[in-house]
Amino acid sequence: MSRRRPSEREKKGPSQRQLRVGEELRHLLAELLERGDMRDPELRDASITVTAVDVSPDLRNATAFVMPLGGQDEERLLAALRRAAPWFRARVGEKAQLRYAPEIRFQVDRTFDEADRIGQLLRRPDVARDIKDD
Repeated sequence: MSRRRPSEREKKGPSQRQLRVGEELRHLLAELLERGDMRDPELRDASITVTAVDVSPDLRNATAFVMPLGGQDEERLLAALRRAAPWFRARVGEKAQLRYAPEIRFQVDRTFDEADRIGQLLRRPDVARDIKDD
């Protein structure tokens, strides 16, 4: 394991261009999923929300965070999305005004689970007592 220090660029977070491209990709993926033009019947009938897309600094890789409606069949739908990733890349490459179509990886978005867990912790009586305004 290397012990190098993070550069200033790594400390800052994503650039404005990365954020803009990520948002554009999120809209394109959501549109493709909404239309249901895929060959895979598991994806054609599924309701999937694209919550965010993180793009690498070179704009060649993207991670799309998705959440199936109701959180049902996550693994099955994630496997179907991963199988269809080359199809999504081709469609995004046609519509996005980018030099290279990014390789898209799909992951289930766990931020809602984490927010729920934090909310439960804050509602515990011993914690609520400590944060209560006097």
